[in-house]
Amino acid sequence: MAKRVAVIGGGTSGLACIKCCLDEGLEPVCFETSDDIGGLWRFKENPDPDRASIYHSLIINTSKEMMCYSDFPIPAHFPNYMHHSLIMDYFRMYADHFQLKQHIRFQTKVLHVTPRPDFPHSGQWDVETESKDGQREKQVFDAVMVCTGHHCHPHLPLQDFPGINTFKGKFFHSREYKNPEEWRGKRVVVIGIGNSGGDIAVELSRMAKQVYLSTRKGSWILNRVGDRGVPLDMMFINRALMRFFEWLPIGFRNNLGENRLNKRFNHKLYGLQPAHRVFSQHPMVNDDLPNRILSGTVSVKPNLQEFRGSSVVFEDGTVEDDIDLVVFATGYTFSFPFLSSHVIPVSNNKVSLYKFIYPPGLERPTLAVIGLIQPLGAIMPISEMQARWATRVFKGLCKLPPMSGMMKDIKAKEETMAQRYVAAQRHTIQVDYIPYMDELAKQVGVCPPILKLLLTDPRLALNVIFGPCTPYQFRLHGPGRWEGARQAILTQWDRVAVPLKTRCTPEPQSQRSSHSLIFSVSLAALLSALYYSRDNLHALIADPSSLLDKIRAFVPLPLARQ
Repeated sequence: MAKRVAVIGGGTSGLACIKCCLDEGLEPVCFETSDDIGGLWRFKENPDPDRASIYHSLIINTSKEMMCYSDFPIPAHFPNYMHHSLIMDYFRMYADHFQLKQHIRFQTKVLHVTPRPDFPHSGQWDVETESKDGQREKQVFDAVMVCTGHHCHPHLPLQDFPGINTFKGKFFHSREYKNPEEWRGKRVVVIGIGNSGGDIAVELSRMAKQVYLSTRKGSWILNRVGDRGVPLDMMFINRALMRFFEWLPIGFRNNLGENRLNKRFNHKLYGLQPAHRVFSQHPMVNDDLPNRILSGTVSVKPNLQEFRGSSVVFEDGTVEDDIDLVVFATGYTFSFPFLSSHVIPVSNNKVSLYKFIYPPGLERPTLAVIGLIQPLGAIMPISEMQARWATRVFKGLCKLPPMSGMMKDIKAKEETMAQRYVAAQRHTIQVDYIPYMDELAKQVGVCPPILKLLLTDPRLALNVIFGPCTPYQFRLHGPGRWEGARQAILTQWDRVAVPLKTRCTPEPQSQRSSHSLIFSVSLAALLSALYYSRDNLHALIADPSSLLDKIRAFVPLPLARQ
C-alpha cells in the first residue's frame, strides 16, 4: 500500500505538497479549515481566525514567471504582477489540471498531531481532526507535511504604545483592512513599513485627508518595474549576477545597491533611509510610495511614542491631532498549536529546522514543515522544491544526515542570518532565492546541469546562466523532469511581453545602436571561449565569420530596424 501523508493546509504550499505526493506515488490527504483552496491569497471580507487576510486591491510583488510552479507556467495573457483574484484563478487551474481537490477535506481542522507509541520504529503519526459539524476522527499517517505558513497570528504590540487605551479613534491590525472608502477625508496613522504598511498607506492616501507612515528604522524601497519596464525580479534573480555579487566585498555590494535605489529617489531626502545597509533587511517593494510622499499625501514619521486621546506623539516630539484611524502593520507570529512543543519548539518567532524543513530531534524524518520561509523572491517555487525533497525523503530515496550534522547546519544558518540582517521578528526565516533553491535541488538531484548544457545545448545554457532563474530550470533533468521545461525557459520573455502588447506601436527608423554592436561582439567573444577548445582556436582566428554564423543559430543578434 502507498504511504499515507497528511498535508495540513490547502494554500500555496499545501497544493504543491499534494502534487508532489502524487508524483512520488504517495497517498495525500489534505486538511483545510476553510471551504476553499488558496490560503493567504483567498480574499474574505471577514477573515478566518488565526490566519492572515488580504485587502481588495492587493497585487503580488513577485512576477508571474518567477512565482509559478515549475511544471505549470502561468498563462501568457495574465499580467506580470497579478491581482489576488488572478492568483486564485491560477491556483484553481493548477488544482484542476493535476486533480488535486479530490484529496482535500475542506472545513476540517487538525486538532492534534502526535507520534505513535512505536514512532522510533514506524515513524507514524496519529492525526486527530474535527469536521465543521463537530465530528472528531483520528487517523494514522506515515508522514505529515505542515503547510500553515508564517502569517498565522497577527502581531499587535499594544503594550509598546502608552496611552492606547485613551485613543478616541479606531485602531486595528492590517489583516482587518479591506478598502479605503470609509476613511475618505480622515487623518490616518499607519505603523510599520513592511510591504503591507506601504501598500495600505499608499491606498489610504488617495482617500484620506492625510496619512502618516510611522517607522522605527526606515527602509530601502524597491519597485516592481525595473529598467526598460522589465519586472525587477527577472532582472536581478539570475545566476550570472549572483556569482558576480559573490565576488564583491559586502560593503561594495551595499554601495552598489543603495546608489541604484537612490537614483530613483533619495531615501534620505524622503525620510526613509535606515541606519542599516540595503542587504541587511528584507526589502519593501512599492512603486507608488515616493510619488505619494512627493505629493504630500503621505508623511513619513519616526516611531509613535504615545497616544493622548485623539492625538499621537512621535519620538521626534511632533504631535498630530485629530487622528481618526491607526493601522498596525506590525506583522505576524507563527506557531503549531496541533503539535507538542517538544516536537517543534517555537520561541520569539524562531524555530530550529534543518534547512528550514525538518525538526532535527525526531528519530524518523517523517515530519516536514513546508513554506515556513521569508525568501528574497517568490515563495511558491521554494515550497514546491521543499515538497519535492520531503516526499522523496518519506519514500527513503533521499537520506538526511545525523542529528549532529543537522544541528551544525542550523547553527551555521542562524549565525549567517544574525551577521547579515538587522535584528527583527521578520528576519528569523530569511533565505536567498537561488542559493536556497540550489541547496534543495542538489538534495533532490535536479540542479540544472549547466556544464553539460554548454556542450549540448548552448542556447539553453545561456538562458539559464544569464537569464532569470525561473522555476523551470529545476525541471530540466532528474526526478520529476518535465518535457516542457526547455521550451518554457526559451519562451519566458514572450510571456512577459504578451499582456503588455495591447496596442500596436510604429517602429522608428534607426540603425543598430553602438550598444547592440558592443553586446554582439562581447557575446561572440564569450561564446568563443566556451564553445571552442584550444585545438580549433587557430581556425577561429582564421575565419571569425564562422563563429558568428554559429552564434546566430543560438542567440539571434540585434538587427537594424527597417
